[in-house]
Amino acid sequence: MALVAVFLLSAPLVSGCGAAGQANPIEIGPQGVDELVIPTPSPDPDDFVDEVDNPWLPLAPGTVWTYDVAGSAVQRLEVRVEDVRETVAGVSCVVVRRTGTDRDGAVVEEVVTYLAQDDEGNVWLFGEDGERSWRAGEDGAEAGLAMPARPRVGDGYLHQRAPNAADRSTVLSLDEERSVPAGTFGSLLLTEDTSTLEPDVVVRRAYAEGTGLVEESAMLGSTARVVLASVTTG
Repeated sequence: MALVAVFLLSAPLVSGCGAAGQANPIEIGPQGVDELVIPTPSPDPDDFVDEVDNPWLPLAPGTVWTYDVAGSAVQRLEVRVEDVRETVAGVSCVVVRRTGTDRDGAVVEEVVTYLAQDDEGNVWLFGEDGERSWRAGEDGAEAGLAMPARPRVGDGYLHQRAPNAADRSTVLSLDEERSVPAGTFGSLLLTEDTSTLEPDVVVRRAYAEGTGLVEESAMLGSTARVVLASVTTG
């Protein structure tokens, strides 16, 4: 399973999404939202704030999301906002660690992502360390959008531009409902995500305001599904 980080947010947590063959961001566009340059070649540190409180992707230090996973070697996924920061491309970023374990509790995969929020409320992905490591400002890599401040149906945006990564989201809906072990959530933001690394895989992600990701399901190219089991704050 190619677990992607958006928060999770670069590649999908699972693999899957849209129509096959639509993962090339150059071909499908658009690459911008609200006049933002996405990806951004030269982020200004003065444009970013210390906290990430976007309602769709809140990343308060100490928060832990626990997910149940089906259709994968990973059975349990823990996503934790670390109580440290990392500077990437001159921008102070929140550090998010994602750890996947199998049925015996052994660690199968671990990925660390670096995210920062601008003063308009948009959350940007500045890099990740894991199977496909990259950081903005290194080897031509550029930060992309992890979550817009005001998502609208039809918005499309790249998560990054890097030698080994190019993922994209399209907003499909703002009124979805999902029931998962953590509860029933309404008025969800639904995105469809693709990656140039896996062009035949299509993933849909559902986000709840104030909570973040509640479900990720492969629609094409995989049978994996990730559902929110619990969330705790530090």
